[in-house]
Amino acid sequence: MNMPRTILVAALAVSQILGWGTTYEMPAVFGRAMAADLGIANETAFAGLTVMMLTMAFLGPWTGRMIARHGASRVLAMGSVLMASGLAMLALSTGLLTYAIAWLILGIGGSFALTVPAFAAVVEREGRDARRAIGILMIFTGLSSAVCWPLLTLAGEAFGWRGALFAAAGAQLAIALPVHLGIGRIAIARSAEDRAADAVEPLELSRRMATVAFLLIALSTSLASLMTFGLSPQLLHILELSGATPALALQLGSLRAVFGIAARAFDLVLGKHTSPITTGLAGMAMLTGSTLLLIFSSGTPSSLLVFTALYGFGSGVTTLARATLPLSFFSASHFARQSARLSLPQNLANAAAPVLMTAVIDRAGIDAGLLLATGFAATGFAAILVLAVIARRGKVEG
Repeated sequence: MNMPRTILVAALAVSQILGWGTTYEMPAVFGRAMAADLGIANETAFAGLTVMMLTMAFLGPWTGRMIARHGASRVLAMGSVLMASGLAMLALSTGLLTYAIAWLILGIGGSFALTVPAFAAVVEREGRDARRAIGILMIFTGLSSAVCWPLLTLAGEAFGWRGALFAAAGAQLAIALPVHLGIGRIAIARSAEDRAADAVEPLELSRRMATVAFLLIALSTSLASLMTFGLSPQLLHILELSGATPALALQLGSLRAVFGIAARAFDLVLGKHTSPITTGLAGMAMLTGSTLLLIFSSGTPSSLLVFTALYGFGSGVTTLARATLPLSFFSASHFARQSARLSLPQNLANAAAPVLMTAVIDRAGIDAGLLLATGFAATGFAAILVLAVIARRGKVEG
């Protein structure tokens, strides 16, 4: 990776770690303290995340049009300002109404500043070769909680949660905003042929088949989100119900994140020897196998470790496939719009998954929850298998 590419990925890594770490990951540190001070229930405080994710979901298609019209750098910069405003509003909130408005603003800011616009900024400069840079960026983004939780804790101890959120708002303006504005000035040397290739569709698909491919990508990625976002918040509880001691469950839960990051790194090492389709198939197969193992195993420490490894690796590579699958079916020039359209069902799944999985496990039991998760993953695997057939036919016809 040459210097401009390194600078681009490093800059976006900083802004994504800061963006996710001070918003989506932040209630893990301050959620209960905010609830106590504002006189609201804990679950109401954490429902702010649902407001944020739903707002991001419904604004996804509009975000794609904004990126196409103004470029990713300007959209990211607008997102930084909005996220700073949302964090400041959250710090000033006095009750449920102002608290909800703050999370609504954070949702708008997140739509403009998190994930899709960042990936679009890479594709704008890398074209069809953006997969490696996106993979590296996702590895660093996965560290957002590890970086921001200690910093937020220290700031909270020094200034209280309100002061810490004001500091986070300041960081958005002092760090993320200049980074996003600077991205627009990063030029990556590419030949005229490479730039022309950005507008060329990778497959010869009829309009109908292109629509089918889009719907299958939406289905597979949303099902992956339903499974992973549904199980992850319940992971420690699921491990304990499956036979782990609280100490072992905590150790395995910590390992899950390590496995996820390792899986993304492994996919990068494979490089051109793999593709988003094969990555997606492998990820869905591992997710399906992980829950089937937990259903039929005896709950020994070794079987729980294998489950955690399969689930962690599957989650990691599936997340990477979710980001890069559009490049296998649509031109790089259409990446931002298609990814933003896909963010609508994906973020709706993200928002619904924890509530759905918790309700199923609490009311119908752990086996019912695991069977539902298995169904999500297996159906997602089948959807990607059909995508593989479509891709093969598109290449043959081309």
